[in-house]
Amino acid sequence: MTAFSARTGETREQATDGPVRVGDLPWIEDAGKVAPKDARVVSKLFFDQLQVLEEGTHEYQYARNTLIEMNLSLVRFASRRFRTRGSGEMDDVVQVGTIGLIKAIDRFDLSREVEFATFAVPYIVGEIKRFFRDTSWAVHVPRRLQELRVNLAKAKEDLAAVLDRDPTVRELAEQLELSEEEVIEGLVASNGYTASSLDTPTEPGEDGQSRHARALVDVLGEPDAAMEIVEDLQALAPLLSGLNDRDRTIIEMRFGRELTQAQIGNALGISQMQVSRLLSRVLTTLRSGMLSNN
Repeated sequence: MTAFSARTGETREQATDGPVRVGDLPWIEDAGKVAPKDARVVSKLFFDQLQVLEEGTHEYQYARNTLIEMNLSLVRFASRRFRTRGSGEMDDVVQVGTIGLIKAIDRFDLSREVEFATFAVPYIVGEIKRFFRDTSWAVHVPRRLQELRVNLAKAKEDLAAVLDRDPTVRELAEQLELSEEEVIEGLVASNGYTASSLDTPTEPGEDGQSRHARALVDVLGEPDAAMEIVEDLQALAPLLSGLNDRDRTIIEMRFGRELTQAQIGNALGISQMQVSRLLSRVLTTLRSGMLSNN
């Protein structure tokens, strides 16, 4: 008798007194339910036939699909180490891991005398890591810095275990044989891995509920306009010390004590016009000095 599988589209045949088979392979109705221990044994039979079957035939497609379904437990096993990345992404992780499994099946060779699970897991994990590397960064950074972030994380963990403290930039640079500038660049780039909403609560509210807490935007710092004044004063100090006594006195009386030009003239015994010319000359000198420092 002849039967047709809607799952794979293969034609299967059954002798009147024997089991259902597809070519030289036994028919497995639900390969996903095969126990992992049995899957290892049955997979060898299917791999042996997959190597001699012609690609594109019903028998080849059946063997390949069955191997995929039988070994999906390897994908689930490998995916567990990534469960902390967020439950919302686990379906995507399994799908990506399945791509790695398919690549492993297509490249596996029984003559290597290695268990398929040992061969397949690195393919699966590699595909999942590539998925996170390409999609998880909140801000796009060069791949070189993405890989440096991974190396830095491992180096920090190793050094922290030895030093019993967080390592310094210099220690990380020595560990990775990089310059301190490269390490700093990698640490800064790591900030682009995750992003938080400005509406994220910083801490629970007084009633213990996050909806009454202050949002991140409420506690973020912002540029302090007074800092520019401080920087300008720092740059101006050596220029003022270079003025002669009269010029420095005029500046102090005009801007420190806020006297008018007439009052300054009366105090120094000179005309208001002279005060104006002196102020103009001194301010031009100071302005030129400030600009040259920048």
